[in-house]
Amino acid sequence: MSGAEAGHHDQPASLQGTAVDLSAMDEPSRAAVLEKAFDFRGDVTLGLADGRTVTGYLFDRRPGKDLASSVARLLPPDSEQRLTVSYADVRRIEFGKDAAHGKSFETWVKKYVEKKLKGESASIESEAL
Repeated sequence: MSGAEAGHHDQPASLQGTAVDLSAMDEPSRAAVLEKAFDFRGDVTLGLADGRTVTGYLFDRRPGKDLASSVARLLPPDSEQRLTVSYADVRRIEFGKDAAHGKSFETWVKKYVEKKLKGESASIESEAL
């Protein structure tokens, strides 16, 4: 039985630690990068047209007919306030720490079995975030 048949999938590469300059991209490319930021499982930092930067977890986006009518919504790490940013204002995206990278079920089982085989204590409790 192959890994795919057994339900095992290679973990996709994480965007963690990368930065993308959107300023020279066309609209479809910029929108595609913003979609990837929405799928990212950690905080992003957005560099805006007015020079400000905002950091947070991108939890929602509302695509419109173009960049000017599309918005992203972020949860800052230090506030309950929700920020709304127009796609048209985003010039740069920096991807922070991916909270889930390397934490697939298969990885957890492998580590659990390795600890048990070594006679070490292994728990089914999740790690602290």
